[in-house]
Amino acid sequence: MARTNPLQFIQQVRGEVGKVVWPTRREVLLTTVMVFIMATVTALFFALVDMGIKGGLRGVLSLFG
Repeated sequence: MARTNPLQFIQQVRGEVGKVVWPTRREVLLTTVMVFIMATVTALFFALVDMGIKGGLRGVLSLFG
């Protein structure tokens, strides 16, 4: 890879940063809300699965105990 001097590097970085499409405030808000919703749904799902497994194991163990 060819080496560039620091001035060229900074110019290239500024050029690349100029190409970035930044999300709008609304997009950030909607994405954040969706993350919280999905985290809540996932937590509820795993809590229900955990309760189901716990109940099943208690049922099976009560047969032998």
